[in-house]
Amino acid sequence: MAVLVVADNDNAHLRDTTHKTVTAALALSSDVDVLVLGQGADAVAAAAGKIDGVRKVILAESADLGHGIAEAICDTIVGLAGGYDAVLVPATSAGKNFAPRVAARLDASPISDVIEVVSSDTFVRPIYAGNALETVQTADKTKVLTVRPTAFKAAGEGGSAAVEKVAGASASKTRFQSEEMVKSDRPELTAAKIVVSGGRAMGSAEEFQKVIEPLADKLGAAVGASRAAVDAGYAPNDYQVGQTGKVVAPALYIAIGISGAIQHLAGMKDSKVIVAINKDADAPIFQVADYGIVGDYKTVVPELMAALG
Repeated sequence: MAVLVVADNDNAHLRDTTHKTVTAALALSSDVDVLVLGQGADAVAAAAGKIDGVRKVILAESADLGHGIAEAICDTIVGLAGGYDAVLVPATSAGKNFAPRVAARLDASPISDVIEVVSSDTFVRPIYAGNALETVQTADKTKVLTVRPTAFKAAGEGGSAAVEKVAGASASKTRFQSEEMVKSDRPELTAAKIVVSGGRAMGSAEEFQKVIEPLADKLGAAVGASRAAVDAGYAPNDYQVGQTGKVVAPALYIAIGISGAIQHLAGMKDSKVIVAINKDADAPIFQVADYGIVGDYKTVVPELMAALG
């Protein structure tokens, strides 16, 4: 059985989600190849070749792949899929965009958010916002899976896989227009070891920035937000943690003014240590918190900042 892992990268850096997806792939087979899609991504391919357990790295490049256009990504993967029994994709926003396209082209039923590999054709995935687990068995010739990175440990380094270059596809009906890049010194949300999140109780975008961001900066943490805070305009969409946002599992998750709706818990309840600050003692967030502080964040957070020195 041969497995193809689609690397998560930005043309310059290989993200840790790739290492974790490789771990899932190695539970399926020892024949694991990594596909790097992009433009000018030689450094990414070299980094992928160093992942322990990788047999070969395939580097496909084109301008459209460099911009992450899903149609070009899909065409490239489908062109290579004939030599593989399974295609594994990190369950990122980009992966969730092109994986169903690939599955449709391969006449397969995609299996999303895999958290456990039971056997070569059987997988476990969460349903009902993570409140139940479903075991899925598939008879598809080519299996297409998105893998929840937080459920797997990262594969180690030490590999020396060769890099093979192939032609990357271009999109015929889609044209790249522009992009706006947000630069930040904070760690990436899904890879951060500490996350500080704010909820609707912040009351305004100004209050969110005044309370959440200084604490995150002091802890070297990423900033997250509940959907309610994002919908209210307190924080940008890429801060959203939850069922319809990003799934995180940091060593420390601090939830400030977040009630703990089931959709939010689905995105952060696997965090190693959860600290909740909320003035409502009956807030659902306290049911999953390791440490809970019942109090007004306007008092508690300044005291925490002072204690951190």
